[in-house]
Amino acid sequence: MTKVALVTGGQRGIGLGICEALLAAGYKIALMAQVAEDDPDVIAALERLGGGAAYYRHDLQDIEGHGAVLDRVEQELGPISTLVSNAGVPAKIRGDLLDLQADSFDFVMGINLRGAFFLAQDVARRMTGREADSYRSLIFITSVSATMVSVERAEYCLSKAGAAMMAELFAVRLAPHGIGVFEIRPGIIETPMTSGVKDKYTARIEDGLVPAARWGQPEDIGRAVVPLADGQMAFATGTTIKVDGGLSIPRL
Repeated sequence: MTKVALVTGGQRGIGLGICEALLAAGYKIALMAQVAEDDPDVIAALERLGGGAAYYRHDLQDIEGHGAVLDRVEQELGPISTLVSNAGVPAKIRGDLLDLQADSFDFVMGINLRGAFFLAQDVARRMTGREADSYRSLIFITSVSATMVSVERAEYCLSKAGAAMMAELFAVRLAPHGIGVFEIRPGIIETPMTSGVKDKYTARIEDGLVPAARWGQPEDIGRAVVPLADGQMAFATGTTIKVDGGLSIPRL
């Protein structure tokens, strides 16, 4: 059976690193994002991934449209073996949580939590509704911000904390079906999303913030995804894997 991985936000950054790792592991790749097909990131990603990947434009906030885009993926590539729920947005403006506005809160939650939940729900319904001859999984890419406080981007932290619970909920619900669910919690990863704070965090990393003494790279996340998607850790369903160079280990 052909293995099909749907990766949200797969056109750049962590998502692209995951796509490259899964492609090398024999998966067909469905990239999903809200940007247009002629977006430079999409074009570059498809060139890097070659004929093993296809792009599906979809806004995660469009809950009613989830079904139609999943139908297209299934018709063109086959049933989804692995959903990698990776797409996410940062806080619109970093600032004091006492000044946080509802529009920014709703925007971040609408994509990182609400949209992600209902897409995963639809994929899970499809998985449980059919027999499969290979392992299937849902993998949620969250963040160390699920437990590490950044008061200047409260809505992002709250969305990732919610996503961590979302992974555990799906893990319990889908375990009887043999469908594995995992959370990968990246640390400080060098991506377009973190480019605006690169100088700040480079200095802090050099000052000892990350025990591994380097920025994380998208391929670090990709390498962690493959064994989860392949079922090599099937009995560890519900597990959270921190890929952060030791950042989140409490220290004196």
